[in-house]
Amino acid sequence: MTEQGPRNRLGAVPPRVWLALVLLVLAIVFILQNRQEAAIQLFMIVVTAPLWITLVACVAIGMLIGALMSRRGGQRR
Repeated sequence: MTEQGPRNRLGAVPPRVWLALVLLVLAIVFILQNRQEAAIQLFMIVVTAPLWITLVACVAIGMLIGALMSRRGGQRR
């Protein structure tokens, strides 16, 4: 009989779980390194928020624009 050691159990973890763990660690490091305040000015409105929140919001807005543009492009064809 074969014993399953820790090495065999780690091999059973799907690659997408490893990718998710790596991305989680990178996100935590990103947040910890970007905690300083940033002032954002849009027209006459000034908002002060931690830099990481500002960057995450910009990425989310970009993803939303990309999703809307790809959906619109798919309807043209």
